[in-house]
Amino acid sequence: MNSVPNFDAEDTNIEISGGAPGRALRILELVSAHGRAMTLAEITGTLSLPKGTVHRLCSLLVSMGYLARDVDDRSYAVGKAMRRMALNTLKHRSVQSLRHDILTELVKQVGETCNFNALDGTQVVYLDRVEGQWPLRLIFDVGSRVPLHCTASGKLLLAHMRADESSRILPYLRMDALTPSSITCLMDLERECKDIREKGYSTDREEFIAGMVAVAVPVRDSRGDVAAAVALHAPTARMSLDKAIEMLPYLNKAARDMQGVL
Repeated sequence: MNSVPNFDAEDTNIEISGGAPGRALRILELVSAHGRAMTLAEITGTLSLPKGTVHRLCSLLVSMGYLARDVDDRSYAVGKAMRRMALNTLKHRSVQSLRHDILTELVKQVGETCNFNALDGTQVVYLDRVEGQWPLRLIFDVGSRVPLHCTASGKLLLAHMRADESSRILPYLRMDALTPSSITCLMDLERECKDIREKGYSTDREEFIAGMVAVAVPVRDSRGDVAAAVALHAPTARMSLDKAIEMLPYLNKAARDMQGVL
C-alpha cells in the first residue's frame, strides 16, 4: 500500500508550480496547517488536483514518513518525519539564539530556571532552557522529554489540543504516579485541562518531582493556535507555587515575544 509511485504525464500537466515535488509540499503544508487528519477527498478538493495524483503523492509521503495513515486508514495525518522536521526547525540556530535571549531575560526577571517546550507525541520535549543562578537546581538538557500528565507544560499543551487529537493521544497516555501529587485518573486530568483553558496557565504542584513547582503559559503561532509553552520551575525551598504564579506577567510577556520567532 505504501510503495513509491511513478509519476506519469498526468502529473506534469497540472498547473501547480514545482511539478510533483511542489504538489507534495502543498499537501504537507495543507495537512500540517489543518490541525487534524484529512481524507483523500478533502485534500483533492482543497488543492483542486486529480484524485489519482493525490493518492500517489500521499502514498509516497507515507512511505517516507512525512504523512501517516490515521486510525481509520482513510485519512492522512502528519507523520514522524514531518514532526521531526518541525522540531528541528524550532531548534534551528538562527532562531534558537533569539529564543535563548528571551529566556535569558525572563530568568533575570523571575530568578529561576525557565524552559521553552513543545509537544512530541505523548511527551514534552525541551527545545531550550536557561538555568537560574542557584546552587540548588535540577538539570534537564535540551532535547530531554518529560510526561504530559504531571508537568505544567505537558498539561498546558494537552489542554489546548484539538478534541480529536487529544482523543487519539489519551488512550496511550501512561499516567504513572511519579509523586503522591501526580494525577493518575483520566477524569481528573480532563477536569484539570478544562481549568487550564479557563485560567490561561498551568501549574505543577509537585506532581513531577517532589519539592518542585512550576507554572507554564502558552506560546501561540500566527493563527492563534498553541504551538509551544514557556515554563518556570523552582524548588519549593526557594519559591512557593503562589509566588511562581505572581510571575505570570513576565511569563506571558516572554510568550508573546516567542511568537515572533516561531
